[in-house]
Amino acid sequence: MRFVLDPDQRDFASSLDSLLSAADTVAVARAWADGDHEPGLKLWARLTELGVTELATEDTTVEACVAFEALGRHAVPGPWVESAAVLPLALGRDLSGTIASLAVPPLAPYALDADVASELYVLHDNALHTATVGERVRSVDRTRHLFRVTPGEPVDVLELRGALGLGVLATSAQLLGAGERLLADSVTYAKQRRQFGREIGSYQAIKHKLADVRIALDFARPLLFGAAVMTQREYVSAAKVACSDAAYLAARTALQVHGAIGYTAELDLSLWLTKVRALRNAWGSPAFHRGAVLQALGVS
Repeated sequence: MRFVLDPDQRDFASSLDSLLSAADTVAVARAWADGDHEPGLKLWARLTELGVTELATEDTTVEACVAFEALGRHAVPGPWVESAAVLPLALGRDLSGTIASLAVPPLAPYALDADVASELYVLHDNALHTATVGERVRSVDRTRHLFRVTPGEPVDVLELRGALGLGVLATSAQLLGAGERLLADSVTYAKQRRQFGREIGSYQAIKHKLADVRIALDFARPLLFGAAVMTQREYVSAAKVACSDAAYLAARTALQVHGAIGYTAELDLSLWLTKVRALRNAWGSPAFHRGAVLQALGVS
């Protein structure tokens, strides 16, 4: 089986990347982090017009992963996993034009951006319930506003297990996209920064670190799209582990390549560094998903 995007999927990825590249998503993310949602909501509307919120119900899981990789590459804020992946599939209806969020303990114990969501849900006692927003919980990623929620009335669900799996895959795709952005920025910086009269990218130690990230991302990609095709739990969990580890390696390497400037919040790199750290444990930690893979293999 060849996990290669077809021409239509590549065109969709290209158009989405073009839109986001021109949208100044860094400014959008910084505004969202500071509580100014207006730029993010305008971008949300543009992405909705492109059909991103309809992918879970009208297209294949592959197209959804293509979209979420782009969202991760451009650090687009907002409850996209919940609104465009999990809830449309779970509820069996189009949520275009609606911002929704949910909490799924223990995979996602808090509701992301519940303060801007017009629909709020929580998985409680293996059933989906409406929810009311509670106190805010801090995240290492300032663009992720997390809230405790209280269960309300139960709601009818069309497809829960597949919806939760899609949430894990969408998060994995975001991690892959963020890892790609971190690698690209690190390569660019390594070509510009000079020490001892040479670009730091000319040193073998830097080349080897960047090459290791390239390999990790290239190994994670087919696992992600393979899981999008196969959809079984063990494949989804394996994809989450691979994408989490690859993105985390990209983040650590980017921090090392950039040196002291990499620790500053003023550098745009910080948006992706903190996002990877947060998404690594979102929708199940690597340890959780390794356990799921081992359980599927019959290993105790």
